[in-house]
Amino acid sequence: MKHSGMRIFTLIWFGQMVSLVGTAMTRFALLIWTYQQTGVATAVALLGFFAFIPYVLISPIAGVLIDRYDRRHIMILADLGAGVVTIGLLVMYRLGALQIWHLYVAEAVAGVFEAFQVPAYTAASTTMIPKGQYGRASGMRSMAEATSQIAAPMLAGLLVTLVDIDGVMMLDIATFLVAMATLLFVRFPLVPKADAAERRPLGHDLQTGFRYIVARRGLLGLLITFVGINLFAAITYFAILPTMILARSGGDEVALGSVQGALGVGALLGGLVMSVWGGPRRKIHGALGYTAVSFLCGDFLFAIGRTLPVWIVAAVASSFFIPLLIGSNRAIWQVKVPPDVQGRVFAAQGALQTAMIPLGYLIAGPLADKLFEPAMLPGGMWADTFGWLVGTGPGAGMGLMFVGTAVLAA
Repeated sequence: MKHSGMRIFTLIWFGQMVSLVGTAMTRFALLIWTYQQTGVATAVALLGFFAFIPYVLISPIAGVLIDRYDRRHIMILADLGAGVVTIGLLVMYRLGALQIWHLYVAEAVAGVFEAFQVPAYTAASTTMIPKGQYGRASGMRSMAEATSQIAAPMLAGLLVTLVDIDGVMMLDIATFLVAMATLLFVRFPLVPKADAAERRPLGHDLQTGFRYIVARRGLLGLLITFVGINLFAAITYFAILPTMILARSGGDEVALGSVQGALGVGALLGGLVMSVWGGPRRKIHGALGYTAVSFLCGDFLFAIGRTLPVWIVAAVASSFFIPLLIGSNRAIWQVKVPPDVQGRVFAAQGALQTAMIPLGYLIAGPLADKLFEPAMLPGGMWADTFGWLVGTGPGAGMGLMFVGTAVLAA
């Protein structure tokens, strides 16, 4: 039964990996398009802001439904919804009517579907595989995400020149079909119900996940730590890294694609290590220790780097530890939370843990465009003080922001 469960998980994992590659290709192509249309960090950062806001708001409701209904069906509907969003963007682009605000709406709608897909995927994985394999399964998921980071920039860059952005989106739609096909031909193990969740009022179940976390000081402390970590990650690593690379490289799309690919290589190596090793015995050491190392190695090198080789080293150094820290953190929650309430608890965890990410995206652009970038131009108010560390000119202000998050997050 254990081997059968791992086979089912591997099949689902493959379909989700293919879909991730397609989604990442579309996002990379549209990110470049957004920067070309606007030339400012704020417009690019707002893409992430609009993706995370609905994720935070919808997650608690999604968690209730995940525990009440078939998690496989929820994942199928989430993949279908994300595919419909891409079809909408494709139609707008082909009509020549695509605008920046359309992307913001699309990211928001996609965030709603992701609020269902992510906790359903994690909760379903718990019922398929034994506890000793949680870390390895998480490593496989990180490998899938890393594969998308490696493949997407290269494939998107190539396909945009051959078939334009609409061709990239058509391939993305095909990858959604692959993910749905793998889900259609498998069955998830039944989850024993500890209570009659389907008969309880929605308001009661909405509180279950939050009450469970608050009542357990260890989980609550871990959650609060990652709330702060995600805020600092959002301000620089998530929101302005692409803009900084483009600004410091003179808009070189190949340089950005190389950095994105290097991020994927590091994450792939880290995911491979995690999938084989399973992480440290004391998972809390992995969750916290690898997080600090990732920020110190990655953000600081991104801050002081002014050439592509340094950025590539920074990308690998930071992303290698991400599967290790995510896998350790995820394994703690899977072990500590009973399967019948994991949908509600994981959704509450996801909502709270990512609650500060939209704020990070929201303030990152204005901080870069209005404060840090002007201050680090030649003759700017901070140029003499910090120019020796991060240089001056376009992108230097964003580099200084990376110095701040490297220190504060670690």
